[in-house]
Amino acid sequence: MPIIPSIVGLFNARRLSQIDLFRKAPMEVQESVFFSLIEQARDTEWGKEHGFTDIRSIHQFQERVPVQGYEGFEPYVERLKKGEKDVLWPGVTRWFAKSSGTTSSKSKFIPVTKSALESCHFRGGRDVLVLYNDNYPNNEVFTGKTLTLGGSHQINNFSNDSYYGDLSAILIENLPFWTQFLKTPGPDVALMEEWEEKLEKMTEITTKENVTSLAGVPSWFLVLIKHILHTTGKKNLLDIWPNLELFIHGGINFTPYRQQYKELIPTDKMHYMETYNASEGFFGIQDDPKSSSMLLMLDYGVFFEFVPMGEVGKAHPKALTLDEVELNKDYAIIISTNGGLWRYMIGDTVRFTHRYPFKFIISGRTKHFINAFGEEVIIDNATKALDAACAATGAVIKEYTAGPLYMSTGSKGAHQWIIEFEKAPDSTEKFRDTLDQGLQDVNSDYEAKRYKGITLDPPDLVVAREGLFFDWMKSRNKLGGQNKVPRLSNNRDYLDDLLKMNK
Repeated sequence: MPIIPSIVGLFNARRLSQIDLFRKAPMEVQESVFFSLIEQARDTEWGKEHGFTDIRSIHQFQERVPVQGYEGFEPYVERLKKGEKDVLWPGVTRWFAKSSGTTSSKSKFIPVTKSALESCHFRGGRDVLVLYNDNYPNNEVFTGKTLTLGGSHQINNFSNDSYYGDLSAILIENLPFWTQFLKTPGPDVALMEEWEEKLEKMTEITTKENVTSLAGVPSWFLVLIKHILHTTGKKNLLDIWPNLELFIHGGINFTPYRQQYKELIPTDKMHYMETYNASEGFFGIQDDPKSSSMLLMLDYGVFFEFVPMGEVGKAHPKALTLDEVELNKDYAIIISTNGGLWRYMIGDTVRFTHRYPFKFIISGRTKHFINAFGEEVIIDNATKALDAACAATGAVIKEYTAGPLYMSTGSKGAHQWIIEFEKAPDSTEKFRDTLDQGLQDVNSDYEAKRYKGITLDPPDLVVAREGLFFDWMKSRNKLGGQNKVPRLSNNRDYLDDLLKMNK
C-alpha cells in the first residue's frame, strides 16, 4: 500500500467515525448543531430581535424566525459591510462571497464568517479527500497536485477591513500557506480576471506539473481541457497527465458532460466525485462511487429545513425538519448557518433518495422551471429527457437552455430549446421527438398538456452555432468560475438574447 494514502487513512480515521455518527443518528446531530447555533448567536442583534435566549425547541425557532431570501437579510448585510459587529453572528464579518447566481441580475453578498470558513467550507474540502481515500485506499492522488479552476474575481474592498469576491477567491485567500504546494496554478493565475489570458497561463503552467486531480465546474473545465489539448496537440488528458485519477465537480448537473469526459480521459481508473458547495455553505458529498446521490453533511454548523414545493412562494411556508422529509419528493432547502444566515432559502431544490443516512440529488432551482402552461417542468425532468434523446441519436450536448413559446392567434404554446451540440444528433427530428416523449415519461403534467396537442405543440428545437453560449456568457461578463448557463426559465429573456446572437 502506498505510504502517503496509508498515513492519510490513519489520520482520517477519527473523522470517518464522526461521519458515521451522523449517518446513524442524523437528527441527534442536527439538533446539537441547532442549539449550538442558537447559543452562539443569542447576544447578536438578530438573536436579541428574535428572542434566541429563551428558544427551547426547533418549533419555537420556526415560529419566531420567518423563512426569507436575500432581500430580508440585505439591510443587515449592508451594515456588516461597513464593519458593524455582532449583527448576524458574533464578531466582525470581514468576508463576503459575491454570488453569481442566474436568477437575478442584482449581486448578492453572502457573509462568510471565520466559523463558516473553518467549520463548513474547509471542512467540506477535507472531507472530500477523507471519503475518497476511504473508497480508494490505494489511490495516488496525494502524490501530485490538484488543478483548481475557480472564480475570476479578485478580492475587492468594501472598506479597510471588509472584502468581497468569488467564494473560490475567498477560500484561496484564507487557505494555510502550505496548501499552495498541493495546488496548481498559484493564486496569481488562478484568480486572473481576463478569461482568455487565464487559459493561456493555466495551460503554460499546469502542463508542466504532475496533476493527479481536478476540481471545478464541469462546463468551464471542458473549455480549459480543450484549450490545453489544442495547444499541446495531444489527443487526451492522459497524454499530459498520466497519473490523473480524480475529478471533484459541482455547480451544475454532470450528466450532459459525462460522455465527453470519458472520451477526453479514456481510463477506467478515473473517478468522479460530485460536491454541493455553494457561497452559503458546503452541504453534500458523493460518498458512494456506485450512486450519484450525495451524503448530506450534517455537522458543518448548518441546520437544515425543507419546504415542500407546494409551499414555496407562500408568505409563511411550512418547513420540515430532516426526519419529516419523504423520498422522491422535491424540497426547497432552508438553512441556518454559522455564517449568520437564518432560515435562508438559497434557491436550490433537492430530492432525497435515501434515509438513514440521508442522501439526495439536486433536482433544480426554485426559480428555474417552465410553468407557462401549468406543466411544471423542472431541471431534473429536462436532464432525464435530454439524456434519453442523446442516447437515441448519438448526440453530445455542450450547452442548452429552454423556455416557453407563448400562445398566439392561430398557434398553441410550446417549449423552445436552444442547444449547442458537441456532437450533432444523427437526426434532429428524432432528437426532438425523443426529448418530447422523455418529458412526457417523467412529468405527468407535461404529458397532459401534450395530449393530442390540445394545449402544447411539440418542442421547437433551435440548433445553436458553435460558441454561442460562450459568446453570450462573455457578453454578460460571466465567464468562468461559478457562473452557470440558466437551464430553464419561465420567460423568454434568455432565449431572445441568445436567438439574436445565433447568427
